[in-house]
Amino acid sequence: MASGSRSREDRLTETFAASVAAQTNAIVAGDARTGNRYAKRYILAYRQLREMGDKGLGALCALFVDTRPDVRAMAATFLLKYRTDEALAVLREVATMPGLAGFGASESIKRWEEGAWHLDD
Repeated sequence: MASGSRSREDRLTETFAASVAAQTNAIVAGDARTGNRYAKRYILAYRQLREMGDKGLGALCALFVDTRPDVRAMAATFLLKYRTDEALAVLREVATMPGLAGFGASESIKRWEEGAWHLDD
């Protein structure tokens, strides 16, 4: 399927996923500068999806079953406010895994439960 025939929300969701994966790879390689650049990309994609309302947020939910646990966890983290039960289920599953994704998921759950989650502020 040509990129022009995919919806805008699908393209933004793909950008979000690819940027999360690239950030993780950069962090593992010890390249924080590149990791931060990719973080800005997925944050922008998320904001654009959020502006679309339920349609955009629903598109991001598709990442709850992504093959990469870091992508699943980051999508769930950003969707905690909007899809709380589903997002927490994803985060709890990823939190059982070793490595950066598991740690990140655990931290997201902790911040949510403490009331310190403020990604949309």
